[in-house]
Amino acid sequence: MNKLFLLLQRLGGMKQLPVLVVAGRRTGKPRRTPLTVVDLSGERYLLEGFPGSDWARNVRAAEGRAQLSIGGTMSDVRLVELSADQAVPVLRAWPELAGTDGPKVMKDAGVVDDVTPEAFAAAAGRCAVFRIDPR
Repeated sequence: MNKLFLLLQRLGGMKQLPVLVVAGRRTGKPRRTPLTVVDLSGERYLLEGFPGSDWARNVRAAEGRAQLSIGGTMSDVRLVELSADQAVPVLRAWPELAGTDGPKVMKDAGVVDDVTPEAFAAAAGRCAVFRIDPR
C-alpha cells in the first residue's frame, strides 16, 4: 500500500504527505512510509494507525533514529515513543488535527470505534504515538 501511495504522490495523484524513512529491522535497507504528522502544543507527532505496523517496529529496532521528508526537505529525527498515558492528549486531538482521511481509514478498518476524541483516546496502549525530536 505504501508503494502505491508513494507512486501516487510522485505522479501528483494525491496530496503530499510527509515520508518517514527508517532502516528495515531485518535488511537494514531504507523503508519509506507516507504518514500524517500533527502539531500539538509546539511538538510534532506520528501515530501508528494500525497496531503492529512495520514502520513502528522498524523505528523501535532503529532506537528511534529515522529521517523525515516534508515538502522535499529531508531531516534527521529521533522518534520517541510515548507511554499510553502520555499518548492520550495526542490521541484525543488526532481526529481534529489529522484531517479526515487517516482517522476515517482507522474507523473503517475497525482500529477505532468512531472518529471522536474519546474513541481515539481509547486506542492508547494499542496504537503507539511517537514524538518527533530533532537529531
